[in-house]
Amino acid sequence: MARHLRSLMDINAAELERILALAADVKERPAEYRAKLADRSVAVIFAKQSTRTRISFEVGLHQLGAQPLILSTSGMQMGRGESVHDTAKVMARYVDAIVIRTFAQAEVDGLAEHGGIPVVNALTDLYHPCQALADVQTMREHLGETMGRKLVYAGAGNNVAHSLMLAGPRGGFDVVVACPDNVPPDAQVLERAQADAAAAGTSVSVSNDLMEAVKGAHVVYTDTWVSMGQDDEADALRQKLQPFKVTADVMRAAADGALFMHCLPAHRGEEVTDEVMDGPWSVVFDEAENRLHAQKALMLLLLEAEAWS
Repeated sequence: MARHLRSLMDINAAELERILALAADVKERPAEYRAKLADRSVAVIFAKQSTRTRISFEVGLHQLGAQPLILSTSGMQMGRGESVHDTAKVMARYVDAIVIRTFAQAEVDGLAEHGGIPVVNALTDLYHPCQALADVQTMREHLGETMGRKLVYAGAGNNVAHSLMLAGPRGGFDVVVACPDNVPPDAQVLERAQADAAAAGTSVSVSNDLMEAVKGAHVVYTDTWVSMGQDDEADALRQKLQPFKVTADVMRAAADGALFMHCLPAHRGEEVTDEVMDGPWSVVFDEAENRLHAQKALMLLLLEAEAWS
């Protein structure tokens, strides 16, 4: 049966460790993996615009020897009313896996349910699991380990926040989402993340006070305040989120040696200042690079070119 990455709920702590260990090796010894996915084809479908996701998947699959087929839903029958069920059945006859960046989580879940080939969520409105894989890899590189660490996410409770909440229990670190009352994380995702954390001996919590939340934080993380499709509420969001801007004062209130992370694109001067983006705390470009390595490791495992254990 095909394995998927619809969200981080599709993997456990040991499997996250395997992905990260393989990602580190892929990064250190890329030549060893160049032909691992030879003669494989992967459909990479975009309903949303993309910079890092498109480039990292297209380049990464090419480096592994696979053929990436970059597709837009506006140029597919899927974008003109063909059902997810039928799309999945047809795609499975042509390609070995599907990577999709879209709006509705139901589209990712439907492709996984009906296609019979691996499906990777490259971003939906609910989750961004590939970003979280790269984030945890970056934490490990700079902090040595993630066990016992504390990550504070500042901003609206969105898809990135949700994936970090699920990553915490699997990576052994605590997660605090610092956000206004009126833009909290999804209640069901929070409930699942807190249950996972209780089982793992970590914590996932929500705070409305950023300066209090970042005390002792090893990572301070933020995201753009206005996501694609939120233009109508952009001004209201900016007003709500103003107290959650990451400044040098916020970083100084965190633990010594704390990292600043951002999934990019950054709107400098809005959710984060230039002083932080370009300062000694920032690892945002290492984080962006690690999208390439973490996703290569993931595809090697999902397409069974490497063993999960």
